[in-house]
Amino acid sequence: MAKWRVLVPMLLLASFSGSVAWAAAQEGNNPDVTVFKVTVNMVQLDVAVTDKKGNYVTRLTPWDFAIYEDGIPQKIASFGEENEAPRKIEDYKPGESKPALAPSSNPKGHGHRNKDSGFEEASPAQVASLVAGANVFILFDTSNYMYRGFVFAQDAIAEFVRSLQDPARVAFYSYSRNFTRAALLTPERSDVIRAIRTTVAGDDAALYNSLLMTLRDAARLSGRKVVVVFSNGPDNASAVGPEDIREMAQTEGIPIYMISTQEARLDPISTAVFERVSATTGGKVYFAKNWKEQQDAFASIRDDLAHLYSISYYPAANPNRGWRSITVKMLAQDMKGYHVRTRSGYRPKAVRLTEQVKATS
Repeated sequence: MAKWRVLVPMLLLASFSGSVAWAAAQEGNNPDVTVFKVTVNMVQLDVAVTDKKGNYVTRLTPWDFAIYEDGIPQKIASFGEENEAPRKIEDYKPGESKPALAPSSNPKGHGHRNKDSGFEEASPAQVASLVAGANVFILFDTSNYMYRGFVFAQDAIAEFVRSLQDPARVAFYSYSRNFTRAALLTPERSDVIRAIRTTVAGDDAALYNSLLMTLRDAARLSGRKVVVVFSNGPDNASAVGPEDIREMAQTEGIPIYMISTQEARLDPISTAVFERVSATTGGKVYFAKNWKEQQDAFASIRDDLAHLYSISYYPAANPNRGWRSITVKMLAQDMKGYHVRTRSGYRPKAVRLTEQVKATS
């Protein structure tokens, strides 16, 4: 007899807050069968709901939404309106949109199913990690595309930072060919504005390289996070492509908001990329003709961040180990005309786990 170890790739469900550990075994106590542990995490969605006129729809409850992953119905674990901290489903009663926060009945800190409500409950640790507001990462184009209107763009971004009320922290990054973390995540708006004022125009634009670095920083955080990009033109210096960026943002659950200028819109490739990246991650894209429209775009993003619903769920059993589509629908008949915006899907993360196996030599 010989004992040996093999590394087995396991696909773990993507998540952005909290986790539940569980063990799986086959054939009971059969010593010749592998026993392994898998961590199943919640999937978190930022959802915007607007009516036919484009107005935000507020005061909705968990019972107004239906979530599907690859067409499979999902059970909601936590729910929050606008910038309030998401609440466990057990804190909600039908007809109530603002429930009182009750202590969890699960002291182990793991999520569990509520048989009465039919929804999944989230633990205190999971709810605490879904903090109110969002961490905002701002990425500013300082390439040679920005020689005209550079100061006006700085003013628009600075005004956006001043006006943010609810996000936990703000980070400010800039890019041309190189990527600079000008201000790391901080609650101090003055530090971010100081970093904005010190930026200078550079050379070629490596937008997608810089977006990759920004997304990696954001992905390290639990809770809500968004990326806001100001880009004045196409990418001409990156080693990674926009589809890689788009899929990473979707899988990590990070909406990307894009603000650009009319110069960028003259390039059909950049226009198509910016629209696709923003739409599929749950963000929005804006093409501003002048400084006033840049300010309006940032104000629209601020308004959007203040009207997002935070919804999470533990994925139901799904044999698909590749790309999984996400669909969010409104249940009430009079809500069928509402527009729902969120990310369109994700890919379960692959990790490698050590697995001990017995074999006969």
